[in-house]
Amino acid sequence: MTSREEQVLERIDRARQRKARVREEHITMAHGAGGKATQTLIEAVFLDAFRNPLLEPLEDGAVFGAGGARFAFTTDSYVVSPLFFPGGDIGDLAVNGTVNDLSVCGARPLYLSAGFVLEEGFPVEDLRRISASMARAAAAAEVSIVTGDTKVVQRGKADGCYVTTAGVGLLERDTRLGVARARPGDAVLVSGPVGEHGVTIMLARGELDIEADVTSDTAPLNGLIAALRAAVGEGVRCLRDATRGGVATILNEIARASGVAVVVEEDAVPVRPAVRGACELLGIDPLYVACEGRMVAVVDGGAAESALAALRSHPLGEGAAIVGRVRDDPPGLVLLKTSFGGTRIIDVLVGDPLPRIC
Repeated sequence: MTSREEQVLERIDRARQRKARVREEHITMAHGAGGKATQTLIEAVFLDAFRNPLLEPLEDGAVFGAGGARFAFTTDSYVVSPLFFPGGDIGDLAVNGTVNDLSVCGARPLYLSAGFVLEEGFPVEDLRRISASMARAAAAAEVSIVTGDTKVVQRGKADGCYVTTAGVGLLERDTRLGVARARPGDAVLVSGPVGEHGVTIMLARGELDIEADVTSDTAPLNGLIAALRAAVGEGVRCLRDATRGGVATILNEIARASGVAVVVEEDAVPVRPAVRGACELLGIDPLYVACEGRMVAVVDGGAAESALAALRSHPLGEGAAIVGRVRDDPPGLVLLKTSFGGTRIIDVLVGDPLPRIC
């Protein structure tokens, strides 16, 4: 007879094997939050319509060959509210986000496009600030914004300014990275304290009577990733930037795609006191809160200490930590060893308590 635990795991596995289906008749905010609703929307609508070998891995970008070289290509839209927040704004967020998506694919980011949807009445001075911020971010990441587009919609038809960026980067190594490449025995690292961007945006909206000294962690990760790969080389299995859905969602994607278990030590996860305090007041787990300048890295277990040293040697990785290990059982699940000595499943949220964070 199977145990209660085995029955629960079997039920979870059966649910995950079902074909994705959107049950709602209309789009909700949950569909854009990075959780289960987002995954279902992507798989049941977009993947079903556009299915092809480059799209099917559902990585942060597509990797392809042309003219004897290999490239990565990605795109993203930014609808953050408010547009300006402690530590950044929609402009540098857009540049850094696209640079990071290319970087975690293993590419050296080269060129970006920028598309703007502007609402009638939007202040020109604010647009100048956003553009200047994008220019500084591009220079810091050593990329160029080489093309773009502008549209204006009627007053009340947008939220001031939306930005869409796309980017292309060059893969200079033959190493293949991806969420399906984790193996039992691998180590899981994060590059720094988690949850800062999401908490910053939430507090910047001024809807909550909470004061905390928190700023967004938005930053380009290409330099940090270059340092890691130089130190570990083929030992790097997977890289992902932990944006919508946070670290927890990334770990679930890795566990499911690789058919492994990811076991995380709660006490090993770096969280700044101000972020932890705000999350406790709101009943939110920091593992689900978005970052915009942090990444999750899965590396060969034997290279874990070298990887940690490489990350901590870079200014953006000073707070890096080894937070867990990859095991073979139970496949497809993320388990958290709590501070109290127990173990619980870390699943993907249906929605997200913090919408419009990027």
